Amino acid sequence: MNQTMPIQVYGDFLDAIPPCEEYLTLNFSPNSAPRKRRWSNYGLSADFLGDYFAAFFPGDAALDSPINQRDTVKAAVSYIANELLENAVKYNEDSAGLPISIALHLYASQIIFRVANYTEEKLADKYQQFIRELLGADLDVYYMQQLEKTASCGESSCMGILTMMNDYAARFGWKFEASAQSPGTIRVEVLVYLDV
Repeated sequence: MNQTMPIQVYGDFLDAIPPCEEYLTLNFSPNSAPRKRRWSNYGLSADFLGDYFAAFFPGDAALDSPINQRDTVKAAVSYIANELLENAVKYNEDSAGLPISIALHLYASQIIFRVANYTEEKLADKYQQFIRELLGADLDVYYMQQLEKTASCGESSCMGILTMMNDYAARFGWKFEASAQSPGTIRVEVLVYLDV
């Protein structure tokens, strides 16, 4: 992919997220050395997002369940935010010098996550190949295949994305475009839709 390549969009990607009254955006410093040392802080940030957004939901127990909606939302937001941040950090091109960002937007029955990072072309191509396979597959079958692949050879399996889809019924949208700020890198945006 180069500066003249068209933008690649997959899944349920929206350039303009509908306006909402409750949202939160976190940006993480582009300085690569501290980012690697502060790995555990991303988990803390994901937990903060879970706590923050859970506060908007009632603490009453859900029907036929001892678990209340607040705890369910907290766990789902923490897990999804953590997976998205870990992937963004792991595959980020630190030499781009641009921040990783995560934004959450709250609606009456949905939370939309938007994560952006910058990566090298080779990794972006590999990620797009995975997305095309995923979108063309039966999720249940693909999930089991990836579990077996991970167990047998320990390769990168994208199990975080598959778990978000399988366990939380999350829907995804992706956008890849050449970065205007850092030539030679690809800006990757991921949208995740979580019904609550």
